[in-house]
Amino acid sequence: MADELEPATPETEATEAEEPIKQRKNGLYPGVSDELAENMKSGWADTELHGLEPIAQAAETAARRAALSARFPGERLVIPSGNLKTRSNDTEYPFRASVEYAYLTGNQTEDGVLVLEPTGAEGHEATIYLLPRSDRENGEFWLSGQGELWVGRRHSLTESAQLYGIPAGDVRELADRLREATGPVRVVRGYDAGIEAALHDKVTAERDTELRVFLSEARLVKDAFEIGELQKAVDSTVRGFEDVVRVLDKAEATSERYIEGTFFLRARVEGNDVGYGSICAAGPHATTLHWVRNDGPVRSGDLLLLDAGVETHTYYTADVTRTLPVSGTFSEIQKKIYDAVYDAQEAGIAAVRPGGKYRDFHDAAQHVLAERLVAWGLVEGPVERVLELGLQRRWTLHGTGHMLGMDVHDCAAARVESYVDGTLEPGMVLTVEPGLYFQADDLTVPEEYRGIGVRIEDDILVTEEGNRNLSAGLPRRSAEVERWMASLRGSRD
Repeated sequence: MADELEPATPETEATEAEEPIKQRKNGLYPGVSDELAENMKSGWADTELHGLEPIAQAAETAARRAALSARFPGERLVIPSGNLKTRSNDTEYPFRASVEYAYLTGNQTEDGVLVLEPTGAEGHEATIYLLPRSDRENGEFWLSGQGELWVGRRHSLTESAQLYGIPAGDVRELADRLREATGPVRVVRGYDAGIEAALHDKVTAERDTELRVFLSEARLVKDAFEIGELQKAVDSTVRGFEDVVRVLDKAEATSERYIEGTFFLRARVEGNDVGYGSICAAGPHATTLHWVRNDGPVRSGDLLLLDAGVETHTYYTADVTRTLPVSGTFSEIQKKIYDAVYDAQEAGIAAVRPGGKYRDFHDAAQHVLAERLVAWGLVEGPVERVLELGLQRRWTLHGTGHMLGMDVHDCAAARVESYVDGTLEPGMVLTVEPGLYFQADDLTVPEEYRGIGVRIEDDILVTEEGNRNLSAGLPRRSAEVERWMASLRGSRD
């Protein structure tokens, strides 16, 4: 990795026109000669792009901005994308724009800010503020760690306006403008400290929370573009699961990391990334809900709980779980537990319908699991008592699902009455994912149960008629899972 120069920060880039680019403390070159500086300014072809077509979701992002404008008339609204975060010294984590910003613009670059300026009592004018092309006069394009010769070309402001259907301005001038702004202002907090500092005396936590809540609840019902992206994410995820089954022998020879890496390859080739840290939990690790260390052994005779999702280039993620016998065949006790979870999931999926309560699918799945736990003698009935006291939760642990979208746990800032206590509508997408987890040290269950964890998770779209399982391409019944695994292993060569 090249390391000759000191990367500029967003703060230094704002003044680079007046100040020289800061040199790396331990760089090999002590400075830049006047002759070299002049040489680097000239001899470059014009690379401006013309006649760009708007991004695929431009009509949808415009409609979303219109809904936001209608909700907060007469107020200035500020939605930042966020800044790069340092991973180690002068290297950064891969950047992912804030969901609120990407949802309203389709843009994914760091340091961007969407501003909706009120045009009076009603309506707004939107401007997307971005970093312009790297400056060639002051050498930023080759001296700055965020210059285009270091990290790649960024779009000009003119190009960005064409792509996103929004007038574009220079973000380096925005903080000063916001400091001088008058009238009511709201900002989405937590992404850009510089923008928040410029507005510190103009905003309140209560009003800003209302903005975040609105943008979270706006995503509860997906539009046609979003549903298409979620299906794309799921389809890639299905292929990722197939990839894993084909290489389980290599995972047995190494570790859970082989499974993680295999799925990650599919996510990076067909999408933007994984939507969350993949859970590749073999053996007793499957009883840890968010096992993401993925450093344990993969053994024949154990189960593999794989919870993973591909994220598309537009940030929509799948979230699918299958629990697979590493050997390809369930043992008797594994099948018993697996089938109980399958039956619970079937009951949960059947309860997903327009007009139904959000809680219905959770209650339906938990009822089945409580019945099995009572029937197996693991908890004293009747079932209604178990559910009333929540006794089944020792082994079921978590809720049965969540909303899904640009965040794997989407719409998290929505009000309880709109989400958990809300009513399902066509266009909502949620997961149904019951599980049973018998810890290796749980002395309240027979020894044969201990160390077995099973979860089955699918992504369900609420439709006008009922629901559609977006991840139906992956088998769920225990016998079908075994046949599917056998067919994939047989086709490896």
